[in-house]
Amino acid sequence: MSKRIGVSPASISRIWRTFGLKPHVLGYFNISTDPAFTEKVRDITGIYLNPPDAALVLCIDEKTQIQALDRTQPLLPMRPFVPERQTHDYKRNGTTNLFAALDVASGKVITNTTKAHRAIEFIAFLDQVKKEVPKELEVHVILDNYATHKTDAVRAWLIKNPRFHFHFTPTYSSWMNLVERWFSELTTKMLHRSTHKSEKQLVASINTWAERWNQDPTPFRWVKTADEIFASMAKYLGN
Repeated sequence: MSKRIGVSPASISRIWRTFGLKPHVLGYFNISTDPAFTEKVRDITGIYLNPPDAALVLCIDEKTQIQALDRTQPLLPMRPFVPERQTHDYKRNGTTNLFAALDVASGKVITNTTKAHRAIEFIAFLDQVKKEVPKELEVHVILDNYATHKTDAVRAWLIKNPRFHFHFTPTYSSWMNLVERWFSELTTKMLHRSTHKSEKQLVASINTWAERWNQDPTPFRWVKTADEIFASMAKYLGN
């Protein structure tokens, strides 16, 4: 490029940095092709922004295959002007799966770790949630289109528990499920900053972190309307 336009490589690099350009970086994205995309976005944003009376809004999902990782060398603690450091190499010591239900209003979470993440484990988690939420409230659950959430057994559970109402996000739209924000907090503040010598130790750390979170929870606030989302997408896609 520098030869073609007669500008030095250093000048090109400086211009790229000034305008935040990274031509060598390739990003990826998925646009939902869900035929009910518009209806689902309006439904979920409506629940977030105008929750039903006498009802609880929960965001449920699972974080699968969380690895118990132990670094090959001890962590080097943070020092003045030097961040905490860890080796790139690690040892795998098993995995676990985490189900979580985020109460949108309070920010508190209900969690459970499991060996697998099939429909049977999902239904067991729903039973746990049912026991822990107030019996007099309707429960609106926001969740994704994962096959485990739509089995005949799950549908039968919903028939037996009519106060629970499922609201599915559009395909490729996990960003609409606020529990993903909580999973991000767990990942960046605990999982990426700790080591675990066993699956049992990993599960104990997750449970402890969730308990501490619930002592001083931070609700995640949804602010965009459906129309604002559609406008942002149209702008991004150049429509």
